[in-house]
Amino acid sequence: GKELREDNKDYQQVLLDVRRSLRRFPPGMPDDQREGLQEDLIDIILHVLKRNPQLHYYQGYHDIVVTFLLVVGDRLATALVEKLSTHHLRDFMEPTMDNTKHILNYLMPIIDQVNPEVHDFMQSAEVGTIFALSWLITWFGHVLSDFRHVVRLYDFFLASHPLMPIYFAAVIVLHRKQEVLECECDMASVHHLLSQIPQDLPYESLISKAGDIFVQFPPSELAKEAAQAAEAERTAASTFKDFELASVQQRPDTVLRQRFRERFRGEERLRGEERTKSILTKPRTNRFVKLAVMGLTVALGAAALAVVKSALEWAPKFELQIFP
Repeated sequence: GKELREDNKDYQQVLLDVRRSLRRFPPGMPDDQREGLQEDLIDIILHVLKRNPQLHYYQGYHDIVVTFLLVVGDRLATALVEKLSTHHLRDFMEPTMDNTKHILNYLMPIIDQVNPEVHDFMQSAEVGTIFALSWLITWFGHVLSDFRHVVRLYDFFLASHPLMPIYFAAVIVLHRKQEVLECECDMASVHHLLSQIPQDLPYESLISKAGDIFVQFPPSELAKEAAQAAEAERTAASTFKDFELASVQQRPDTVLRQRFRERFRGEERLRGEERTKSILTKPRTNRFVKLAVMGLTVALGAAALAVVKSALEWAPKFELQIFP
């Protein structure tokens, strides 16, 4: 309702995401019925977030909520989604994506346990795990076009461990091992292949396989490998923010001011000890030369500051487009 939407920090983003969710509704549904369901979808999301301020909305959350709305209606969907958000989905609803990335780090260890050849190929291609992000945080609701397959997977995930979606993601990759190994061994090619999920997968056999692998290699046995993968992810891209912060602290004007203060304090001590002698004996030309050098240094420092500041402001802030 209106009260729920007023002054809600997430309302605009939720509205945009829901407006883009047309394909998540059954084909041929009358516009007025679909629009009514979209309004219900907005209210369910905002209601859960308001009642649980520790939860943070993320793009893709609406793909999960709409599945429950279409199956059980708005009232029951609200209760189910709230319970799910504080349990299975809680890691995705943290202030940062750290927990989500940690879950993604289980993908490669699972693949390595089942098929080391596929694992080594993907490592050589440096494809990473980002191709599976939308699979994970939407429980495949965003990438599967057949609603029957979506609800079948939801049944499976609801009855399983919260990490089961990442096991199912690994099973999909392993199911396509021949395609993967025949692909060009570079990041762009492998990422493109894996991000295009087939719509005719043998879901029942994959579900059974995911359950078997989970029993054979439970998360507790893979935790060490997942932690090592997280440590290896500190690349140049991930440390750009650290570099930017360090650059702010090392700008030329900051350095010049620090050096000027140190020089000023040293000269004050010198004048206090030998004020008369130092003033009378210093050649006048030497003072002018120092003043000229100081002025040139400050001017160059100001110019350098302008260049560094412009560079930092210009530096592109890349935002990964997960959802088309």
